[in-house]
Amino acid sequence: MSSSDAVRGPAHSARRTAATSGTRPRVPSSRVDELYPDSGGEVRPSDSASNAPHRRNASGSHKAGSSQRISRDRRLERTNIIINDSVQIRTRGPTKPPAGDGPSERPTIPKDNVEATRRETDHISTNAERKELPLWAPSATIIAHTTAPLAGRISFPTLSSLLPEAMEPPPLKQLSPDAQESAILDDLLFAFMGYEGQYVRFSDSYDPTAEKERLAGPGFKILLGLDPSLQDLSTTMLKMATHYIAVEAFVEVQSREEFGMVNHALCASIRKLLKEYLVLIAQMEHQLATNNSFTLHVLHLHILPTSHMLSQLYTLAQEMLRKNSLLEEDLDSFDDFDDVDNILEQLREGGELAPGGMSKKFCKGGNVLRLLTERLSFMSGDPAARDLLQGLLRDSSKPYMAMLNEWLHHGGIKDPHSEFLIKEQKSIRRDRLEEDYTDEYWEKRYTIRENDVPPQLEGVKDKVLLAGKYLNVVRECGGVDISTEVRDVPKSFDDPQFLHNVNAAYAHANSSLLNLLLTTHALPARLRSMKHYFFLDRSDFFSYFLYLSNSELKKQVKEVNVGKLQSLLDLVLRQPGSVAAQDPFKEDVKIHMNDQYLTKFLMGVVSVRGFDQEGNDESHRMHVAPSIIEDDNKMTGFEALEFKYSVPFPLSLVISSKTVVRYQILFRYLLSMRHLEGLLVSSWEDHNKVMTWTHKSSNHKLEMWKRRAWTLRARMLNFVQQFTYYCTSEVIEPNWQSLMAKVNGNRNDGSAGTGEQQVNRTVDELMEDHVDFLDTCLKECMLMNSKLLRIHAKLMSCCTFFAANTSSFSRTLCSADATLAGSAGALAYLATRYPSSRYPIPDHLKAFDPDGLDKMTELLDKYEENFNRHLGLLLDALDYYAATETVALSRLCAQLSMASDKGSGEEGRQHGF
Repeated sequence: MSSSDAVRGPAHSARRTAATSGTRPRVPSSRVDELYPDSGGEVRPSDSASNAPHRRNASGSHKAGSSQRISRDRRLERTNIIINDSVQIRTRGPTKPPAGDGPSERPTIPKDNVEATRRETDHISTNAERKELPLWAPSATIIAHTTAPLAGRISFPTLSSLLPEAMEPPPLKQLSPDAQESAILDDLLFAFMGYEGQYVRFSDSYDPTAEKERLAGPGFKILLGLDPSLQDLSTTMLKMATHYIAVEAFVEVQSREEFGMVNHALCASIRKLLKEYLVLIAQMEHQLATNNSFTLHVLHLHILPTSHMLSQLYTLAQEMLRKNSLLEEDLDSFDDFDDVDNILEQLREGGELAPGGMSKKFCKGGNVLRLLTERLSFMSGDPAARDLLQGLLRDSSKPYMAMLNEWLHHGGIKDPHSEFLIKEQKSIRRDRLEEDYTDEYWEKRYTIRENDVPPQLEGVKDKVLLAGKYLNVVRECGGVDISTEVRDVPKSFDDPQFLHNVNAAYAHANSSLLNLLLTTHALPARLRSMKHYFFLDRSDFFSYFLYLSNSELKKQVKEVNVGKLQSLLDLVLRQPGSVAAQDPFKEDVKIHMNDQYLTKFLMGVVSVRGFDQEGNDESHRMHVAPSIIEDDNKMTGFEALEFKYSVPFPLSLVISSKTVVRYQILFRYLLSMRHLEGLLVSSWEDHNKVMTWTHKSSNHKLEMWKRRAWTLRARMLNFVQQFTYYCTSEVIEPNWQSLMAKVNGNRNDGSAGTGEQQVNRTVDELMEDHVDFLDTCLKECMLMNSKLLRIHAKLMSCCTFFAANTSSFSRTLCSADATLAGSAGALAYLATRYPSSRYPIPDHLKAFDPDGLDKMTELLDKYEENFNRHLGLLLDALDYYAATETVALSRLCAQLSMASDKGSGEEGRQHGF
């Protein structure tokens, strides 16, 4: 019996047919017919092509011979096989081929010879000598479904290491080199398809049921006895088998749902390459069956390009698996906790977190494209690898480009697997803006996943974000038809129109939203309306409102009737001839009473939180100076009054709640100075109308005291007026004109610029300009400097107390002046101050009090000292901060210097008399 017949038999043909048809044989063996005679050993018609006998010598040359010679050789073989099998029944070793004149040929074993051998063996052997063969019945099962729709569901073949010893093939060392090559060729083709052969098997440590081992790829071993030259060549080619099995397992794993559409597209592209690979293996098998000159070296030459391709795929797969922590633990995955928003979003929607889900990290979306791009750059010197990676990048980027085009041209996100570079927080919805028009919708609903940006979009990621955000706002306002399909858009990253598509979409989205804000929703008119109400610009209506509501605003904040104030405001805003009567947005203005002193609130903002931070009032109380902390319950309506302003969407993106807070701060600041100016003007009226002040006393000291009081009042009034002028005319108005020039497209005619003037402007720049305008006003008005804020608060308190004590000074003058004490004029004046019988005129005011002047002098000295000291501190601080921080403060310093004690003489007399 020849060695080739021991290796290649009918069982081999059946096994090859099963392998190429898609079934997975358990353990291939050339001795199935020997163990199970009833199975038959004939060659079926369908197997004739792959089992046709072919002959070649060791070098692969053909041997010519006639059919009679072949038949005679086979008849000789039959005799030899019967004799050898009857004697060497336990070893079944290969027999030497019959000697001949020419080169040896590869004989075949006819079915009749095998059956004759078995019958002869059964007759010769006795029952005592017959050895029972073990039962070998491998089975296959169906694997449960996974989220990968094309993953294999047939269990893995039983390993050859579990094969009974009696079913092992003949040792390689007993085969001739020609037979060894033939056996190894056959086994290599099985190994290339992921199966074990007779002599080529998986390494002992390999477990096909372990996913990590399949992803890493199995090692192969060749049974002992193979010729060294064949051993080296076979070992080299077996690397391709390892790569194929690992890549096939990679495709099955990465095709699962959780890995995203980019991975799915990549696996589909790799699956096409693996299909072409299997076609190549089928062609090699056909060559082995029909071409007598097909040798191990020829096979090696044929598979070299494919082996290089699989090597590149294997390297790419291993790198991706390491990033997915599927091969080994990635320590960075536990330190990276930047997905908190997605976790909270999932919990908000009622979802549950799987154990370990918070630290699970997938390489998907932009990370896959980044990895392919980096590999492409690294392998740019290898033409074959470059073409392969370019094809993979092209195919895998198609679903990503579909998401990108949807975002760029419709403002929508179709990202079920969270792999797009733009992340959407669905919990932040537009309907919440009607009640709380914060800019959270704009800043937090759409953000960039910084770690998932493909290299191709790194330079234009901000444009991508803004283009989609702009279109999303326009779409929600009904300005974009999402049903319209955009044509001629790039489908992959290698399209030459890729960057042009991004830039064109960004320009279109920006112009659409700007047109929506500036024209449809009249943003410039809205801003001018806010200027009238919050900055007291052309505020004739507001003066009338203060006059009507004076009695109500004098009350403590808890006693103020807000409904009454709102009615008075509505009445004033509809007054004919007022600037507010023609304002289309006057219905959006509402009265609101703040429950905290402005100075205390600003100290908390400057010292602790800032305008964009959240926190409670108690957390920053300790940071406020003790002299600034006052009882909020003692606030009057003038100190607590502010406006609320309702802004509809999408204007609420520009005029957000944070910007409205800045408007309210400036309004309360200007109102406090406006109210103090009114108090000092009332004092001036008393000084010029009340008889106790106009009466010229014979007491020279009393007359000098009056002049000092007039001078101090004049200086205080000058201080307040200069401060108000500085804030309105030198801070707010110039910055306002600059803002409107930017809003209108660098045009100063008040109309909204469109077309090319706005093409370089973006909505985000417009929002930043608006916030910068308000922040500049706050800074130049000294509201963002804690030291200046404290000094200014003390000056305002001093002026307020002095103005409030004017009536007290007027009453005290009745008893301090000897010529007025007890006179009819004095009593008549006092009667106006005490009109009720429940509160009669005090007796000490009716008679002359010689100590009254000393008391008033002492009190006036305190007012003067307090005002002069704090005004001096303010001027020194303004000089310092004008030189180091804000240059605009130098103008205020120059204007206030005339109110100081150095320049108070003549100016004070002019205001006093």
